[in-house]
Amino acid sequence: MNSMGKWAWQKLSASGRDLLPIIVVVAGFQIFVLQQSVPDFLGVVTGTLLVLFGLTLFMQGLDAGLFPIGEGMATAFARKGSVAWLLIFSFALGFSTTVAEPALIAVAKEAAEIASNAGLLSPGTEARDSYATGLRFTVAISVGLAITVGILRILRGWPIQYLIIGGYVLVVVMTLIAPEEIVGIAFDSGGVTTSTVTVPLVTALGVGLATSMRGRNPMIDGFGLIAFASLLPMIFVMGYGILIFG
Repeated sequence: MNSMGKWAWQKLSASGRDLLPIIVVVAGFQIFVLQQSVPDFLGVVTGTLLVLFGLTLFMQGLDAGLFPIGEGMATAFARKGSVAWLLIFSFALGFSTTVAEPALIAVAKEAAEIASNAGLLSPGTEARDSYATGLRFTVAISVGLAITVGILRILRGWPIQYLIIGGYVLVVVMTLIAPEEIVGIAFDSGGVTTSTVTVPLVTALGVGLATSMRGRNPMIDGFGLIAFASLLPMIFVMGYGILIFG
């Protein structure tokens, strides 16, 4: 086996080890608990192989593309010394990667459908679309602001624990005053924002910025941006619910 073949085998093996626990759990419950044969066995095997190859290519893409570009842009902004452009880029990055997130689009559409069926919205497609679009843009704006706050924290050296604790205190307060119809959606919105593109790119941005700045520790200051991206949408969506549902 040549060097290229060995490299490909190593990457596929690593992805296979990552997928193995999922395969074991699903197959174990299917065989020993449900005691049923796997429906469309050939299709399941084909799909699993496609996931294996897709995951391998995705991980290689992260290593070769997203991580270097995120760290490289952070270093370039630090050398340029333009805090304003760095913060504008941070907001734009968070907003753009979130507003087009398929999981967020699906959640917003489903939430609008349920709210309409419950009589919380005016009847008609226009009201549902308006609610779903407002929900999407609320989450996207909140993620953009969250990344901006996270970058500002790195620049200023603010302790992350105080910001996170303060944020969750505000989440609890908003939970008490927000309409109950929006609370569950708000908490789910905090999860769907961490997409497969946002997480590696934002993480690389934070680590690259902390690495390029004197007096910053990448392990302490470089991480935590994703925590803000999950926290702030919950607050904003509950605020959106107060505006929509009163």
